[in-house]
Amino acid sequence: MKYFWIQLLLIAGSLSMALMFIRTWGQAKNRAWKRIAFSVFVVVNVYAVLRPGDVTWVAHALGVGRGTDLVLYVMVLAMGFLTLNTFLRFRSLEKKITDLARTVALSEGARHNEERLGGDAKAGAEAKAKADAKADAKADAEAGADSETVKA
Repeated sequence: MKYFWIQLLLIAGSLSMALMFIRTWGQAKNRAWKRIAFSVFVVVNVYAVLRPGDVTWVAHALGVGRGTDLVLYVMVLAMGFLTLNTFLRFRSLEKKITDLARTVALSEGARHNEERLGGDAKAGAEAKAKADAKADAKADAEAGADSETVKA
């Protein structure tokens, strides 16, 4: 009963995070491995709150002095993973926005040229658009290979 209130607070925090995660469960952005990892995290978190002596035992078994040190080391690794994941997501979004802006600029330029010059500009714009599409496809293939390597 000595630690009842702090345990209650920590378990309530874990369960509230789980509920927030479950509310977005159906969204496509939540991949299966993230769902499994988060579910395991919540279960381990609740267990560690209820049985802190077991965390100390695991820490000693792994060669770490205290359970709190083990928790700190795991949290540092988790924070590094989250930072890398966020960086990769932002980089992907920036590339998509750049490609979209480039496409809009090319189509607006082609439309403007067609209005200004007539039908001859259309053939030139189509050839330019095809060349740009090939270059974008090649860049996407290279970026996809790079991001798959980082994800693994």
